[in-house]
Amino acid sequence: MQLAINSMKRTFFIVGPTATGKSELAADVAREIGAEIVSADAFQIYRGLDLLTAKPDASTLDKAPHHLIGTTPLHEEMNAEKLAPLPESDPKLRERLNAMSLDELHTHLAELDPEAAQKIDLKNRRRVVRAVEICLRTGMPVSEVVSGGADPGSLGKIPPRPAPAATGVFVFRDREELYARINQRVEAMFENDIIEQVRTAGEVSVTASQMIGFREIHQLLDGKMSISQCIAAIQQATRRYAKRQLTWFRRQTNFSALNLSLLTHNEALILLRMLSERRKVSRVRAKG
Repeated sequence: MQLAINSMKRTFFIVGPTATGKSELAADVAREIGAEIVSADAFQIYRGLDLLTAKPDASTLDKAPHHLIGTTPLHEEMNAEKLAPLPESDPKLRERLNAMSLDELHTHLAELDPEAAQKIDLKNRRRVVRAVEICLRTGMPVSEVVSGGADPGSLGKIPPRPAPAATGVFVFRDREELYARINQRVEAMFENDIIEQVRTAGEVSVTASQMIGFREIHQLLDGKMSISQCIAAIQQATRRYAKRQLTWFRRQTNFSALNLSLLTHNEALILLRMLSERRKVSRVRAKG
């Protein structure tokens, strides 16, 4: 527990929507202060499809040590549970939970862990089921189990010391600029042969297949749409995703907001370095 608290004290989060420029900024900050990068991207953790997952390029990766990028084969399922000591799924309990309606699961989770019920994506049935399952199997709120905030053997004893509040910055850009960056990134993917990357990807897990662009490019390969239609569809899906991310981060985080449209890269770097150095940072987490 003490290790978890000390680690959180030295972690600085950089969050924001896709295509904002977080990866390059985080790498520059980490290089200047001697920190390391821990990626929190849902798909960059997969090995392969580098263009589709918008992994940092080689020059960016060379600026500082990076973690959780390209570590999991595409055919394997991957989620945060593999990074924390969580209980295995119980088939009988899972069967009972799967028989419940989503509304019933929401109510159950709110009773077991109000904090998790407020933060979890309540439209994602799989995550809600797993959250309820963890609560029931450990006898603790899932928010404490996942964060390492409690030890099952400590129930009924002195409560654990609360973890310090996370610190970081929420970066964003003006909508027109962000959408233009998204459109340009998708066009660049096709200029760099993303079609061939997807065609030769081999077996892909259910989770990995959900990355934006994978389904659209397969439709292109199957002759169901033209290249121009495919590009437009991926651009639109990515813009919608960025809009959802903006809404979520604005509601869920109390981090300082930084509009990168109003700053040069160097100006943003100076501000981020000043904010991060207040915590004697050893890790920078890029999320979004």
